[in-house]
Amino acid sequence: MKATDLLVQCLENEGVEYIFGIMGKETLDLMDSLSKSKQIKFVNVRHEQGAAFMADVYGRLSNKVGVCLATLGPGATNLLTGIASANLDHSPVVAITGQAGFERQHQESHQYVNIVKIFEPATKWSIQIKDAQTIPTIIRKAFRVAQTEKPGAVLIELPENLAPQMISGYPLPVTPIPKSTPNSQAIADALTLIGQSQKPVIIVGNGVIRQKAAAELRTFLEKLRSPVIHSFMAKGILPKDHPLNYFTFGFNKKDEVVPIIEESDLLIVIGFDFVEALPNAWNKKIRPILHIDPLPAQIDEYYPVRGELVGDLMETFQALNKLDLASKPWTPSGNLKERISNSYQMNGDLQENQSLTVENILNVVEKLSNEDTIVVSDVGAHKVSIARTFQPKQAGRLIISNGLASMGLALPGAIGAKLASPNAAVICITGDGGALMNISELETAKRLGLSFIIIVLNNSKLLLEEQMMQENFSHSFGTDFGNPDFVQLAESFGIKGARPNQLNEFEQVLKDALNQTSELTLIDVSQG
Repeated sequence: MKATDLLVQCLENEGVEYIFGIMGKETLDLMDSLSKSKQIKFVNVRHEQGAAFMADVYGRLSNKVGVCLATLGPGATNLLTGIASANLDHSPVVAITGQAGFERQHQESHQYVNIVKIFEPATKWSIQIKDAQTIPTIIRKAFRVAQTEKPGAVLIELPENLAPQMISGYPLPVTPIPKSTPNSQAIADALTLIGQSQKPVIIVGNGVIRQKAAAELRTFLEKLRSPVIHSFMAKGILPKDHPLNYFTFGFNKKDEVVPIIEESDLLIVIGFDFVEALPNAWNKKIRPILHIDPLPAQIDEYYPVRGELVGDLMETFQALNKLDLASKPWTPSGNLKERISNSYQMNGDLQENQSLTVENILNVVEKLSNEDTIVVSDVGAHKVSIARTFQPKQAGRLIISNGLASMGLALPGAIGAKLASPNAAVICITGDGGALMNISELETAKRLGLSFIIIVLNNSKLLLEEQMMQENFSHSFGTDFGNPDFVQLAESFGIKGARPNQLNEFEQVLKDALNQTSELTLIDVSQG
């Protein structure tokens, strides 16, 4: 068989269902091999950045590795933003790119740049295949590296001259990634540390969702009975109305949750990724830390670790929940929960004459969502509002990029979400700036026959940047732009467009779209 036939067999062996990408001359042999696969569907997209975002969100939701494909040069570099985003958000992704043949890599050559070196800072592992016989080993390692904590992105580069080589070989067995549990002494020390505290606070991060440990964590929280706060990407661990839920922290401005941290005497930090918010932003009073995570702590001045439980989070909490745990109920002072709820506009008290503010829109989305609904947020001022206001009904159903935090993720991400969870309602919320970065993927979604909802918050500006300019310089510059008619644009792609003028109209349009399971709907919401 030729080398690319073996590569496709190895991908099939890893359970790959979709590859998102754009082909090119240097990947023709790989496309020929993919065309023969009865398992893998190739999703040809409109831009490689969109392919990487699709693979990212698909990987987060499917319990599989997302895979994307590009040719050499500009095709590969177009992947870079989405790959860096997946890596910082700890989403398992493998990117495969073509490359010039060995015979022209030693000199200046058409479209040749060193993609492996370019991708090294943005991936967990970046490798060029130099011998076609090593394909099974490299594919197996790539998928293992992508999935091992903390998950992330891997790049595999296949030079054009290797692709058609005739070789023999076979895929390597896929074996489970080993799990570890903290030893009994570490667990005993952690229980002692908790027992000595009077006002512990639990900080929950995205690692809990990645490791499927939400149910075990909730049992632990019910035993401890102390306040719980979430990072942006960990929302949904506790229900909105749970008495221990003090919602979300990590905001640069108006972070109403920080007083809980400052009043505490112990921070139990579980599966939290520093990429979301460095400790010097939220632990200014340097409260002691009990670190519970699959990996050892990154210790610094503002993260003073007094105890560590390092291991698989599900198994760690299964072990903890079998032991006697001292209950530590306490209530933050100053009626803080009500203050947070009011400040973050989470009351959900909707009136027909209320305006189409982001918060009112989010309350409608929350009202009409069910436990399976997936909401994909783009990046911008509305992301901050979503992190504050919107409360998902289940962990892992709100997709927020809070690592690289790249605009343009939401629309292609919604495609990845729908392919990963075809029976779930998917709602993409984006600003006009982020929407137009990858609006061409509407054609991809339409071609695939997908059904989801795109809400475009339309204000003809980069609102977050305008706000920062005003705060720092009392004027704004470079933040305004013009927009097309989004309804007409949607209709030009053959999808339904709507432009509600009042909140009750928006609610009816969204309700109708959620009941419609066979078409795409774009809702243009004017914020002017």
